Amino acid sequence: MAQCLGPTMLLLLLLWLLLRWSSSAAQNRCVAAAEACTADTGCQRLRTEYVAQCLGPAAPGGCPRARCRRALRRFFARGPPALTHALLFCPCGSPACAERRRQTFVPACAFSGPGPAPPSCLAPLEACEHSRVCRPRLLAFQAFCSPAPSFPDGCQPDQAPNCLRAYAGLVGTVITPNYLDNVSARVAPWCHCGVSGNRQEECEAFRGLFTRNRCLGAGPGRAGAGRAARESGLQLLAPTKPLGQGEPMLEMVPYRPLTAGGPQSCRTS
Repeated sequence: MAQCLGPTMLLLLLLWLLLRWSSSAAQNRCVAAAEACTADTGCQRLRTEYVAQCLGPAAPGGCPRARCRRALRRFFARGPPALTHALLFCPCGSPACAERRRQTFVPACAFSGPGPAPPSCLAPLEACEHSRVCRPRLLAFQAFCSPAPSFPDGCQPDQAPNCLRAYAGLVGTVITPNYLDNVSARVAPWCHCGVSGNRQEECEAFRGLFTRNRCLGAGPGRAGAGRAARESGLQLLAPTKPLGQGEPMLEMVPYRPLTAGGPQSCRTS
């Protein structure tokens, strides 16, 4: 087999994948996405690499988290986006499919830990702000997934591709998001805001970038970002209080967004 499928073969492969997806509502679409990645030599090589790194030997009670996350960043930076995003965003209609999706990127190492309980979201946020890898990726996520209250769904129609790409770019960083269970498509980083002291609002606003982000899951009938997110499988967590009509989240909760003055290179290693 060639080192990587050509454009024509990749298009045919994706058409075949879409036909498989539409053949049965009960079919495990994440299995089909995994099979498509396996059929592409480049995608499969990068996938094998991150699985080996994330499940590799480490000190007792830990995992090689830094190597694991670095391999995940390479997977999304160098793999065919049509295939890597199909693995990340495959829609599910059953707990079995959702559990496979949740486990796809070895969350025991890449997502959770160290420690048995999730930390305050302020800890990974501050680590990201000082990281040459994470900081520009979070800036991109804030820029491309920011609410646009002048549009009906609170998100610009052409934001979907860049928003989902920016979300994927966070996988493998200190704020790696993941699906939280196998009975929904809720996503968030591994953190909480229960012990944030006088920075509670800042903490909740950061977590709200994932749990209340209209560009990751807008209302029915949207032809842009919301529909792409729904088709990909992303879903919002229920907000702690309703969002005001046409009111952007970051104006409701005083969150201090990152500025573009820091490092700008989106490194993969």
